[in-house]
This record gives sequence, structure tokens and C-alpha cells, in this order.
Amino acid sequence: MDKTLIVTNDFPPRPGGIQAFLHNMALRMDPERIVVYASTWKRGTEGAEATAAFDAEQPFTVVRDRTTMLLPTPRVTRTAVRLLREHGCSSVWFGAAAPLGLMAPSLRAAGARRIVATTHGHEAGWAQLPASRQLLRRIGEGTDTITYLGEYTRSRIAAALTPEAAARMVQLPPGVDEKTFHPASGGDRIRARLGLAHRPVVVCVSRLVPRKGQDTLILAMPAILARVPDAVLLVVGGGPYAGQLKKLAAETGVEDSVRFTGPVPWEELPAHYGAGDVFAMPCRTRRGGLDVEGLGIVYLEASATGLPVVAGDSGGAPDAVLDGETGWVVKGGSAEESADRIVTLLGDPALSRRMGERGRAWVEEKWRWDLLAEKLKTLL
Repeated sequence: MDKTLIVTNDFPPRPGGIQAFLHNMALRMDPERIVVYASTWKRGTEGAEATAAFDAEQPFTVVRDRTTMLLPTPRVTRTAVRLLREHGCSSVWFGAAAPLGLMAPSLRAAGARRIVATTHGHEAGWAQLPASRQLLRRIGEGTDTITYLGEYTRSRIAAALTPEAAARMVQLPPGVDEKTFHPASGGDRIRARLGLAHRPVVVCVSRLVPRKGQDTLILAMPAILARVPDAVLLVVGGGPYAGQLKKLAAETGVEDSVRFTGPVPWEELPAHYGAGDVFAMPCRTRRGGLDVEGLGIVYLEASATGLPVVAGDSGGAPDAVLDGETGWVVKGGSAEESADRIVTLLGDPALSRRMGERGRAWVEEKWRWDLLAEKLKTLL
């Protein structure tokens, strides 16, 4: 029986979009045919207990390294080689190409016939720096396929690879569970809980970090409120930028029209999307292109929920929007453009409904997990 060894730092219970991507893919593969080699989420008793409880629930084998961050060191490489041989794996999937893909030659020598490495957003940053660019080139030479999220990341990563490796690149974005994210996800319940039952709601679901653009939405609120006085911005998620965002809302004079939920349980995320009338995340590129949006799965989850979306133009975010059909792409960081598009959608329910319905149909056509998992199986 051919098996696949998945080597990754990005695996639950560690939270995040890449972690959800890998887990969803793994769940759609034959559990008898995969072995996951992952780092430990957190040090200490609490982290160990959470990790052990999660692993016990999985239908496939999960092997945890003692470290919280796998690196392509001799020890980690020896462990990966041992697991490949012990479990009879003939293929390897690196959940994030850089830097773990540097182990590819050793795994090839140990018997791996197919090696696939997936890129996200950070590899596009690696491609811009001379030293890491050379490492990325080595990863391309050592693997059979490097996957990419969308055209933005493909073009930048391909420039760092040999022409042969660039020609072997294949698109493999994350997907959306259309059965979990759907228009009847329970948004009315969240609205009632938060006292927003009859107010127009702009929702943003994301980690609170500067790139995502929650600050741009707060700065857009005065213009939005001037035309839609009872509108409210619902900011869903946690992160290091939370304190500064709350301070900005107070300084801007809109704190009564901005609600921060903090982190919410994963099972409640679909309902929080559903609590909105419009989804907006005007993300922007920072640090000279090193801090960039790889794709923006949140736009697709919002589309699956039936919401029109307003996206920023950072990196691959526009790949998750059919501009003018499922929503609009605005200049990242532009409060003026964001406010204009949001007000248009709040003021035109028929337009919002059409865009939401088109978004839902697009997700069902292209972005379902089962379709993407079949593509990965073929690559492996």
C-alpha cells in the first residue's frame, strides 16, 4: 500500500489558516495511507494535553516531534527518514515548502518516489532575499512539484526557481467546506446575542494584525456612518493588534459602532460570518512586499456564506474575489475606497444578494475541499 508522509509545522491544534488547510486535506485522504510528522504546538502540560487530545481524535497516525518548530536539521531529517521507512511511505508532502523542503534529497535517497512541497505567502518573501532565494531554488530542484496559491505567489516564487522547476509548479489553494459555511449558518443567533438584530453589519473575520486592514475599516467608519447611521463594524478574531485597534476606534470617535468579539471557537465562525451583511477585509502589503496576503481564504468562506466581499489588493487576495461579481477589490489601506464600496452594498440589498449568490455558486464550482483533495492525491 502506497503511503504519504506529511511533514509540517502547521498542524492543529496550533491555530491558523495553513493549519486548517493541511488538516482538511489530510481528512479527505485515506487515513490508512498517511502519516503526519509535525512539531508540538506548545511546551508545558497544557500544550501537551491539548496536542495529545487532538491527535487521539484523528483517523490517521500523527507523530509529534519534541520541538515546537521543525527545522531541516540532521536530527529532524533522520527522524523523517526513519518514519518514511518504518511506515513504508513512497511519497512526501511538505506542508510548507520553506524551509522543510530542504530535506527532500535525503527523503528521496531513502525511497520517496514523489515529493510535493506547498507554498503559501511567506515563500514569496523568501524569493526576494538573496540567501533565502537560493534555498528556495534548492527546494525546487529537490522536489517533483511546488504548489502555489494563486498567480501573485506563483510569479514571485517561479522567479527564484530553475526554469524546469518553475514549469512543474501546480496551483493548489486551500478550499472551503461549503456544508459548514452556508447562508443558514446561524447569523441571526449571533446578531441577537450581540444586540445587532436590526442593524446593518459589516463583518471582518481574521487575525488582528496590521496587514489585515481592520484599522482601515475603523478609519472608514465615520464616512460609512454619515450615510448609514446605524451601521456597525463587527471585528471577529484575536491577535496582537487588538489593543491598538480599540484605541483607534476611541480616537476616531466610532467605538460605539465597533464591536470586538475576541477569539471565537471554530465551530462558531460560520455563524459570525452569517451575522454580517457585507464582509470586508481591505488587506495591504507591508515591509516592502515581505508581509503580504497569500490568498485570503476568509473571502471565500464569506462568499460561501452568501455575503458580498470587499477585499484589499495585497498579494493573492484578488484571486479570492471575482471583481464586480462576488464583490470588489479596493486599494489596500484606503479608507475612502473601502467606505464607498461598503456603503454601496449596504444601500443596495438586491446587489448584495446577487453578489452573495454568485460567490456561493463560485465556491461550489471551484473551491470545494473534495475537488482540491483529489488534485493533491493525483500529485502524490
